[in-house]
Amino acid sequence: MHSILERRSRGAAGFSLIELIVVVAIIMIIAAIAIPRMLSSKMRANETAVVEALRSIATGQTAYHSTFQRGFASSLEALGPPPTGDPASADRANLIDPLLATGARNGYVFDYQPGPVDAEGRISTFTVNANPVKAGQTGTKFFFMDEKNSIRFSLDGPAGPDSPLIPQG
Repeated sequence: MHSILERRSRGAAGFSLIELIVVVAIIMIIAAIAIPRMLSSKMRANETAVVEALRSIATGQTAYHSTFQRGFASSLEALGPPPTGDPASADRANLIDPLLATGARNGYVFDYQPGPVDAEGRISTFTVNANPVKAGQTGTKFFFMDEKNSIRFSLDGPAGPDSPLIPQG
């Protein structure tokens, strides 16, 4: 028995170079399959979150319009929360979350454009474009919404009022 233990301790312990190369190759193959799928899933999640954010903006705009009787908000910031301790107002209505009020969320940039101010000081139209920060990495779809609250999308550049509606369901 003593000689068997001596042989094992003197012999090479562990894995051979070929075994390590095979394991590394298997790990690389699994990573090559899993990483693109993970990125694709992340982009789909970002796009779903952006649609929900646009719906939040639409709900916020409806509440703003009826609460303050000034038409629509002049900016996303006006729909966002007031400074700590301050009450909600037409300048900071507390109707959307603070991150969305900054104009960036879930790998997308939100470009809010209010319409012109009418003679009564009201804004009766607005548009929002939500574009991926890095097309193909943070999202593949570009989104558009206006005061009609219809969300539209494009796959090949910023969406607009003539772009197709997002599928419902």
